[in-house]
Amino acid sequence: MTPAADAATVIDGPVGLGSAAPFGVLGASTVTNTGPTVVRGDLGLSPGTAITGFGAAPDGVVTGTVHQTDAVAAQARADARTADGTGRSLSPTRTGLRELDGLSLTPGVYDGGALSLAGGGDLTLAGSADSVWVFRTASTLTVGSASRITITGGASSCNVFWLVGSSATLGTAAQFQGTVIAAQSVTATTSATVAGRLLALDGAVTLDRNTITVPTGCAAPGAPVQTASPAITSGTPTSATVGTPYAFTVTASGTPSPTFTATGLPAGLTIDATTGVVSGTPTTPGTSTVTVTASNGTAPDVSATYELVTVVPTAPPTEAPAPPVPTATPTAPVPSATPTAPAPTSVPAPNASTAPVPTATATAAADRTGGTGATGSGARSLAFTGADVAGPIGIAAAALALGIVLAVVARRRSRRS
Repeated sequence: MTPAADAATVIDGPVGLGSAAPFGVLGASTVTNTGPTVVRGDLGLSPGTAITGFGAAPDGVVTGTVHQTDAVAAQARADARTADGTGRSLSPTRTGLRELDGLSLTPGVYDGGALSLAGGGDLTLAGSADSVWVFRTASTLTVGSASRITITGGASSCNVFWLVGSSATLGTAAQFQGTVIAAQSVTATTSATVAGRLLALDGAVTLDRNTITVPTGCAAPGAPVQTASPAITSGTPTSATVGTPYAFTVTASGTPSPTFTATGLPAGLTIDATTGVVSGTPTTPGTSTVTVTASNGTAPDVSATYELVTVVPTAPPTEAPAPPVPTATPTAPVPSATPTAPAPTSVPAPNASTAPVPTATATAAADRTGGTGATGSGARSLAFTGADVAGPIGIAAAALALGIVLAVVARRRSRRS
């Protein structure tokens, strides 16, 4: 934010009422009373002519002078109108007021569209003998039944002014302090008491068993109150996050303490007029141009403009899954003793006694048939038995050779014979 230079200005003391000051009641159209009302001060009416309900007990009583449609009343009404204009020309200390119940207000100028003090409520005005309060409404002032205005610190109802845009109503048994100047009418209901004045510029004043006491012994206006224009002292606000509660305080110097307004705040955020706290939960991301204005009853007000960034929340980092806790390493099974290979079954070595020996049966029967077949002429028949193939073959070969030899021998013998 860019701070503004302080500037001095002057707010005068009490709003001057001129010739209206002695009047407890002053109406424009009529003044009407019911019951034993007491007006401790003057009573006047102008330009109307009807004042009813006053005279002697049990009607209302006026301790001062009654001015009914005379020059004094007319001048008092004109001075009251001037006082209203003077009060409305002052720069506000605080704006946007509505309900006064529970407030404790320091001297200053306070604005509201329609001001009210709730039934049974309490408003405290804390100051000194020359302190001034000016309350201004655009429309009505409504003071609830049995409500109360308390002034402390030596301050007085002399310097409390209620400038009402239309009409004012004081509730039953209300304890009211200050001077009411209403553009239209003023109504005080049953048993309301007033330490001040009820002045209606263009309408009627209606009373019902009331007590109105004009302040006396008021201190003369003190020295003008020197005030300093506000200066915004806070820096650039921190960023906001969508969906997350946010708070930032705008601060400003100045006498009296300033009030705050703001335009351009992101959706979801507001500013407290008294504390300057920007708070809430933003709903939309982006950059907003925000203008904050500080006012403490001096002119001009002071403004500062800054950029407020609203961001989307950052997704939390994804945590890596924790590694599984290793189980105990299984113990390798202890190998049993190496099995002894079974001894091979001994194979009996082949020998002459065990190996099957093929046998040959040679039938050397001479074929005496005298035929000419292959078996004839002394041929011999040879039979083989056994399991070895090579053996029989060898035997067969040997037998064949033997046969040949025998055949040759046989031929030779036959030739010799």
